[in-house]
Order: sequence, then structure tokens, then C-alpha cells
Amino acid sequence: MAFVTRMPILILLFGVNILCKETNDDPSTRQHHRRIRTPIDLELYRSFPRECARECRCIPSFPLAMYCDNRKLKNLPNIPAHVRYLFLQFNEIESVPENAFVNATLLQEINLSHNKLMSSKMAKGVFGKLKHLIILNLAHNKLGDVPAPLPNNLERIDFSSNLITKLPADTFRSLINVTILDLGYNRLPDGAVRGNHLGKMKSLLQLNLCSNKLKSMPGDLPASLLQLSVENNHISSIPANYFRKTPHLISLRMTHNKLKQVPYGVFNLSKLIELKLGHNLLTKTFYVSRNLEHLYLNNNDFTTLNVTLMCPTTDITNPNHLTYIRLEKNKLRGPLNSYIYACFPRLRRFVFGEQYTPRVVEIQEVPKLVGMPILQPNGESNR
Repeated sequence: MAFVTRMPILILLFGVNILCKETNDDPSTRQHHRRIRTPIDLELYRSFPRECARECRCIPSFPLAMYCDNRKLKNLPNIPAHVRYLFLQFNEIESVPENAFVNATLLQEINLSHNKLMSSKMAKGVFGKLKHLIILNLAHNKLGDVPAPLPNNLERIDFSSNLITKLPADTFRSLINVTILDLGYNRLPDGAVRGNHLGKMKSLLQLNLCSNKLKSMPGDLPASLLQLSVENNHISSIPANYFRKTPHLISLRMTHNKLKQVPYGVFNLSKLIELKLGHNLLTKTFYVSRNLEHLYLNNNDFTTLNVTLMCPTTDITNPNHLTYIRLEKNKLRGPLNSYIYACFPRLRRFVFGEQYTPRVVEIQEVPKLVGMPILQPNGESNR
């Protein structure tokens, strides 16, 4: 894999939003107006009649798109043959019939998010026939299954916020061009992501599995992966050699899980920049890789922080890159060893914050009464 420079990395992490939060699909704030990508698009548009479904709107500045969002539609409109980009989000559509895209075979992007789509009302293979489809957004629906098969040309898939419980192996093995896959906020158990489901997706860069029902780390991930998000699951451990097959990982997000401890060198990844482990049950420190920049350890059970274990050696010619660390809501007793600044000379923000203080309950001995004797039930004195 080619070396990834710092600027594309930052664009990847912060420019594309597949994180564990609601994405902004509100058409009032999202810009749908796009420029025609190539002169070929314009020539194709000229060869078709200028049609637009009566329920939708078509904009002269972007003639290959049709906007049908926020129309309270219950059914798909008739889609003209020249349309490449179809926006149907925020409606009440429940079904996608077999002939839904019979005329629009050149579609490149479909946004059907925030509808009421159900797997039982979706024709089998209805998307698989769209050989030019690059982006498919079915987030925030009621899908119980992945709508297989899918076209092999897809590059971005968003199936988040549905009711999906399993992944069809054959479908994902063939998606070798997908770079972003969002499966967050579903009901996927461990068995759904084990085996050879995702490992064949050799172009995959970002994978979101947050807010599912995972108890262990997803298995068999592709070597191309740069960002893995598994927040809000029930993961309690990480195998020692787990990241051996994903050496290019630059961002790992595991907040809100049940990690108690991790293997000492498990995060020793040369390209890892961001590591989020907040809201777990961690008590022991681990090795911090030299290139790591952002480390989140807040809301754990640390009572001490062994900086020497985090950073066993220092090198002034090649210092550690850590610039930001969060430690609030642990059980630490400050101040920390000043060696932390020698070990991480680039540290710019160190959030120690409020720590949990165990309640100290003072037990006071009840004073004995002096003076009047206390009578027992038999009438005898206790003296």
C-alpha cells in the first residue's frame, strides 16, 4: 500500500463522517448542488429529454440530479433515464419494487436514508442491476437484512441505523471497490462479522461497527483498513496479535466497551495516530506507539499511570508525537510523574480533570452508657 501522507490522513479522519453520531442529512443544511463531473456527463444529458418527476425538482445548474427529499412520498417516483444522482431522503417510502430503476440504469448515487424501508418489501437484487452505482445510502430505515446482491462498482455504503442482524458473506466478498462501509447502530452479533465476510474488501479504508451487539473484536479485516470504529459494544478483550493484519491503521475508536486490560504491546502500530479507549474498565497501562498523537483514557479505573511502561525509552532526535491525552474520571491521585513531559515533549494538552474519589465511611464506636444499669428480659442486670 502506498504511503499515506499526513494531509490525506486528516481529510480522511475529519472530512468523512461515519462516526457514532447522527450524520447531517437535513437538506436545508446540506449542499446537493454539484458540478457536472466530466464533459461526457454533459453530452449524455443533451442526448436525453429534459424530464423531471412531478413530485421532485430538477436544478439547471446540476441537470443530472433529481431532488425528491422531504416530500412525504410513500412510493418511488418515476425516474428519468438521464438521472445520475437521486435524493429521496426524509420521506415515508416503505418499498422498492423490481422495476424501480428500470429506466435509470446510469444512476451513480442513491440516497434513500430516513425512510421506512423494510426488507420484506424490497425486491431482491433491485440495486444489483445498477452497474454504475457508486454511493448507496439506506441509513435510518427498518431493514432487517442487507439488500443483496449489490453492484460490484460501489465505493461508499451506508446501512447504519437499521435492524440488520447478519451479513451475507458472498455479497461483501465481491465488493472489492468499497472504501467506506457504515454498519453502525444495527443489531450485529459476533457471528455476523466473523469469517471471511470483510477480509476480501481489499479497498476498504473505513469501517463503522459502533452500537451493535459485539462481544469480541471483528475478525478477518482487510489490510487496507485505516479507521475502525467499534464504540458502544460489549467488547471485553483484544487478542495480542489482533492488529497484525491491519498494519496501516491510523484511527481506532473503542469507547464505551468493557475492556479491563489489553496486551502490553497490542497498540504498537507505526501509523496509529488516534486511539480512543474512554469509558471502559482499564486499570493497567500499555505501550504507546511513537507516532500516536491523540490518546483518550478518560472514564476508566486507573489508580496509577506508569509512564515508564507507556514510554520505556526516550530519543530526543525522534521524540514521541503524543500531543493530547485525556485522563479525567479515573481514580488517579495527582500529581503524575514529571517524566511524562520528558517522554512526550510535544504534549500540548493534558486533561487530568476531576477524578473519582472513593467514599470513606467512618465507623464510630457506640459509647457505652454509664450510670443506670440495663435490665435483661429475665430481670437481671447486665452489670
